[in-house]
Formats: sequence, C-alpha cells, structure tokens
Amino acid sequence: MIIWVTGISAAGKTTLCSAIRGLLKPRVPELVVLDGDVVRAAFGNDLTHTEEDRVVQVNRLQSMAKVLEAQGIVVLVGVLYSHPELLAWNRDNFEEYFEVYLKISVDAAAARDPKGLYAMARAGDMPNVVGIDIPWYEPERPDLVVDQENPDEPDVEARRIIETIPRFRDIMG
Repeated sequence: MIIWVTGISAAGKTTLCSAIRGLLKPRVPELVVLDGDVVRAAFGNDLTHTEEDRVVQVNRLQSMAKVLEAQGIVVLVGVLYSHPELLAWNRDNFEEYFEVYLKISVDAAAARDPKGLYAMARAGDMPNVVGIDIPWYEPERPDLVVDQENPDEPDVEARRIIETIPRFRDIMG
C-alpha cells in the first residue's frame, strides 16, 4: 500500500509522516517512509528545485514506492510537488493508494516556515519555491484533506489519518 502525503513547504509533511510512523510501525512492521528531502539527499542532491527537476524527484519517489509495494511493503511518502498528472499516475499504477492533502495557505505556511523559504523567495533571494514562483497544484481528488491552518498536535492528526485509511481503520484499538 502507498500512503501519499502532499502539501506545500511547511505544511507539516515530515512532522506528520514521523508521527504516523511512530504510531503505525509497532503494528505494521513492514512500513517504510520515503521523505522527499531524505530521498533527494540520498541521490546526492543532484537535482535543482525547478519545476522540471521536481517532476524527476517525484518520479524517483514513485519508482521507489512501486518497487517496495511489489514486495508487500507499506510505503508512506511525504512529498511536496503534486502536479495532477503525477497524482493521476499514482492512482493508475499503485495497487492500493491513499492520498492525504495537507491544506494550508502560503501565508500560514510562511508564518511557521522553519527553513525561511518563503521569506527568501519573497525577497527575491530564492527562486523555484512552490506557491511563490512555481505553481502549486492543489490535489484534485485526495482521499483525505487535513486542515493545517490551525493544526492539532501531530499525534492527534496522525491517529485521525490512520483511522481514515480503510486498511488501518481498526488497527489503533
């Protein structure tokens, strides 16, 4: 199974994926997490952050997730870029797929941005920031939308996400 978590920078993808992993891994030992930033670093940070390279990055995550899924692994993917064609590919190619959209405005994300990406982008010091100078494509058919404007504690949100996924609905007890 593939659980695909997407949202703009500072939406909480890494935080929520970590919380989901913490709650789910003891019950689902075959769970692995593919974080976009971690995978980018694993490939030697050979990509820029242009829209074209973001597509390459998502394609890498999709390929890795497909290989793991074929081996019976539950894959939790945290990834920023969500072009409609890429998300459609997911639905067409993964056997069991659940898409989570962490919805937040750019202004709210910028207010809590730990990396300062939005401030640098708005000052003209950083190009290729999704939501600023690269379009953000809001997912068209997410299985779950999580409001991140005023989020709950990560474990509370993670539990809610887990309980919404049909396969895991009853696993938390």
